Amino acid sequence: MPTTLTGPRQPPASGRAPRQLVILLHGLGADGNDLIGLAPEWAQFLPDAEFLSPDAPFPCDMAPYGRQWFSFQDRSPAAIHQGVLVAAPILNGFIDDALAQRGLDDSKLALVGFSQGTMMSLHVGLRRAKPVAAILGYSGRLMAPETLAAEIRSRPPVMLVHGNADDIVPVEALSTAVATLTEANVPVRNMLRPGLGHGIDPVGLEEGGRFLSEAFAGV
Repeated sequence: MPTTLTGPRQPPASGRAPRQLVILLHGLGADGNDLIGLAPEWAQFLPDAEFLSPDAPFPCDMAPYGRQWFSFQDRSPAAIHQGVLVAAPILNGFIDDALAQRGLDDSKLALVGFSQGTMMSLHVGLRRAKPVAAILGYSGRLMAPETLAAEIRSRPPVMLVHGNADDIVPVEALSTAVATLTEANVPVRNMLRPGLGHGIDPVGLEEGGRFLSEAFAGV
């Protein structure tokens, strides 16, 4: 099992030392290069943020290329939950090291995910001892919602964006996540994008950047 994660990064657009850290978690079958392109799009909102986009720890077992946080070969809730539990300490270790190297704490960290990366962001971000600044998820779902009430340790602001034409992760996952998070007293906002499939569109991208900027401004 890998113990460290690596992937592309983009330093702050301001040229200064990072004052915030944004970790981008890609989806199944992709790698860190898939989301690092969000960094220049958000530079106007987050000029002092460094962006890290690590490759997931495991080779994708459904394609001859790409990486995965956990397998989707067995899509039963129990199997997926177990996969999340295996990947979570690897991601937490990466987060801890990245913050320590930059002299930052969780309040200066945002987790951003797409699809499987959203699942990891929500699982890890809500269970860290200290709240991160924000969790932003695109086209994902809240895994094992029945465990959240017993396991939640912090309640950072969350924003979830989903296309109503998503044929990979059903749009119903958005309402389930929002309801569960609200019940757990997590501040959550959501955005449903008409006609959007399994992806990120310009409107969701811009609103996500604004959300991150507001979250960092509040700490």
